[in-house]
Amino acid sequence: MARATLKDVAARAGVSRSTASLVVSGSSRISPQTSERVRRAMAELGYVYDRSAANLRRARTGTLGLVLTDLSNPYFAALVMALEDQVHREGRTLLIGCSRDDAARQAELLTAMAEHRVDGVLLLPAHASTADVTAPLDAHGIPLVMFARHLSGPTPYVGPDNVEAGRLLGRHLAATGMRSVVLLGGPPDSSAWRERSEGLRAGAAGAFELVTEPATGVETAAAAADAVAELLGGGAWPDCIVGYNDVVAMGVATGLRRAGVTPGPDVAVAGFDDIPAAEQQVPPLTSVATRAEEVGRTCAAVLLDLLAGQTVVTGPRLVPPALRVRASTGSWRPRRHRPDVP
Repeated sequence: MARATLKDVAARAGVSRSTASLVVSGSSRISPQTSERVRRAMAELGYVYDRSAANLRRARTGTLGLVLTDLSNPYFAALVMALEDQVHREGRTLLIGCSRDDAARQAELLTAMAEHRVDGVLLLPAHASTADVTAPLDAHGIPLVMFARHLSGPTPYVGPDNVEAGRLLGRHLAATGMRSVVLLGGPPDSSAWRERSEGLRAGAAGAFELVTEPATGVETAAAAADAVAELLGGGAWPDCIVGYNDVVAMGVATGLRRAGVTPGPDVAVAGFDDIPAAEQQVPPLTSVATRAEEVGRTCAAVLLDLLAGQTVVTGPRLVPPALRVRASTGSWRPRRHRPDVP
């Protein structure tokens, strides 16, 4: 009788070969129910895992892979710098690829990382990513940690508490007396966008109407400035425009000035991330600090723990945010006291 293979085990358990491989290698990314099903199939077929052969196939290279959307946003530049520093201290090398928020390009990068036998991967999922994005890594038993955005499933995730970030800002805007707020920019199918908008509504507690303008093209300062011209073209000014991140918020302020509207007193502006340039804006930008360096260091720590064989709790590892109130919202006054504006 032929010796049972891992492919036979996967077929018996009704899972993919990559899932069966993760179970036998002790990955924490598989649910207990699925793990039990695979182990039962192993027992029924008499399958014995050849750990020595597996170790030879997965000889450590001392390299880690990082795939993110882009590095033009200062938030992600700071995150990557902190992460790389942590990895370097552990004697490892970081290989970086940018997906440009394109799922097909992301798949190519992850396949290349697997082909180069990186020991582990950190991933910021691109726009339109699906749960099977991990397939190239699963096939080789390469551990993965997601950051900044997450997908459904048990993959470890590290990022800011975006719901709380939105809630903090929403409470501030409501307490200031604002009654109409626009959220501009960001990919609407991303977990970060959904959570920030959810938090803003929760923080408002009905005090203001949140209008979401989540055009996926509005992710740069230039695109945000153009979007503001369209927004104001309707004749009605919102009390506040919140950028999906600080880069978008800075573009909002530029667009307001082009339209002859003063950011802050006329229309308040706020953002997320509190990048270093936020405090240097005129007026200084109100923002929610989402702690790029701490997220980066935590990402590295979680992946290194996985590689060391330590048990890592699946699900989100959230970094608490902090609200930084500045003049871009603090100088705003209700329009009834300013009859010179619409």
